Amino acid sequence: MKIFPPSPWAYLRPLAVVLGVVVAVGLYYRLDRIALYLLSDKQEGDVLLQSLPHSELTDAIETASESPWSHCGILVKRGGHWQVAQALMDVHYTPLIEYLIQGRDLRVSSFRMKNLTAEQRARLQPGIAKLLGKPYDINYEPDDRKIYCSELVWKVYDRELGIHWGEWEAFGTLNWKPVEVFVRSVERGKVPLDRMMITPVALTRTGKVMEVFASR
Repeated sequence: MKIFPPSPWAYLRPLAVVLGVVVAVGLYYRLDRIALYLLSDKQEGDVLLQSLPHSELTDAIETASESPWSHCGILVKRGGHWQVAQALMDVHYTPLIEYLIQGRDLRVSSFRMKNLTAEQRARLQPGIAKLLGKPYDINYEPDDRKIYCSELVWKVYDRELGIHWGEWEAFGTLNWKPVEVFVRSVERGKVPLDRMMITPVALTRTGKVMEVFASR
């Protein structure tokens, strides 16, 4: 015989356990980093920088540029949904959540061009469209036959808005010695010291932009 009604906690306990497990798993995999960015202030044209999972190419980019970033993309809104234009395998759009998940440790930093107008932001997607489908350029060459991530950002802003987002650098001015073996394997034995390139971190080295979000 039940004299007292069951405690409300008896019904809530299983739910609390499930929620506790979800929170623990989320914190373990640092899904909070994704949640915090999704809740942050976002604007079309923001450039999202991240580190991709370790590989010979990723490590070479980060080592040569002496930066934690090896990839970047342009945030846009298409059909009411946030997407990122990126050059990875080829130039294409990726849903924002997928872009965030692909990053190492789920970290992302967002940079914004100062004083960008709505009219200017509206011109970015037509500029991206001109480069969609271009294959990824592992050689970091400056022409349009192939495109790499930071080159996509620079060329879209330059060609559509006349804005130079960062400065190009000769490969020989970067920290190339530690990655020489990898570079020679890609360049058929050569080291293109005079080749001009724009690295992901170079996009941040200008007073024209401001950091609006950084994962902790």
